[in-house]
Amino acid sequence: MVRIGIAASLMFAGSAGAVLAQAGPVRGDAAVATSGQASGPDFLARPFGAVRPLSSGIRLSGPPVQGALLRGKVPTGVVALDLDGVKVPLAEDGEFLLGFHRDAPTLGVLTVNFADGTVMAEPLAIEPRSWRREFIAIAARGGVPSEAFMARRKPELEMIAAARLRASDSTGWRQPFIWPATGRVSGIFGSQRVYAGEPGAFHSGVDVAGPTGTPIVAPADGVVILAAPTPFSLEGNLLMIDHGMGLNSAFLHLSSIDVKDGERVRQGQQIGRIGATGRATGPHLHWSMKWNDARIDPQNLVPAMSALGK
Repeated sequence: MVRIGIAASLMFAGSAGAVLAQAGPVRGDAAVATSGQASGPDFLARPFGAVRPLSSGIRLSGPPVQGALLRGKVPTGVVALDLDGVKVPLAEDGEFLLGFHRDAPTLGVLTVNFADGTVMAEPLAIEPRSWRREFIAIAARGGVPSEAFMARRKPELEMIAAARLRASDSTGWRQPFIWPATGRVSGIFGSQRVYAGEPGAFHSGVDVAGPTGTPIVAPADGVVILAAPTPFSLEGNLLMIDHGMGLNSAFLHLSSIDVKDGERVRQGQQIGRIGATGRATGPHLHWSMKWNDARIDPQNLVPAMSALGK
């Protein structure tokens, strides 16, 4: 039997906070304040009561929004979930994560499978965000990548893809996340340049500027799934950590990596140092996150930098 719950899910179309609208450069806390990040210091630990249950009884920690990561809990009797055909891992206590890509469509479907064979389709209204765009009158620099570059790049991309397939039993996904480094926010998630009418790739993470050698720490517990043995052509010294439940972090342009592949790390543990390796115009940390294949905004998981006195 298949049931469809609509009314309970349409209420998610409400406001999710401030969004980006300006087209000029954004620096420091201004970038944090306008990035659409969740209010409060602990996004994932919001009480489930913040949003009414769906028709199936599932509770979420907030409304679905492009770039957001939500925590959820299923009622007794639910044995499987998928979001738009992608399996959603369930913990033994029924908790789970849902991530929504930067360009997620405005309607998603959460399929809920019960032990008695009942299947419910829960439509989720996904709120769009207005991403910062800079319009440049000239065409983008660069051209077709050389054969030499592609020969070097192909194994790098294969290593990154293989790392993302390495699921761990880490429970870091349950923790309130912390900033891996503090300082001036010099780049924000989702921003994009449009060159002579042609959009470039969007910025996939958040950048924190800092002097070369500044320590960075693990934002939550996890397992190292990639510690690049040599600097990659674009990312430089690249470190990736799996936090469990399909959630992982990547740290780019490091001057050094202080942990090893397969190592378990604890929240707050030093894992590397800020640098300018790879394609970088100056020393900074680029922190990006993915839930399964969805790129999400790390600033939604941490307090505003200004709240830390930075």
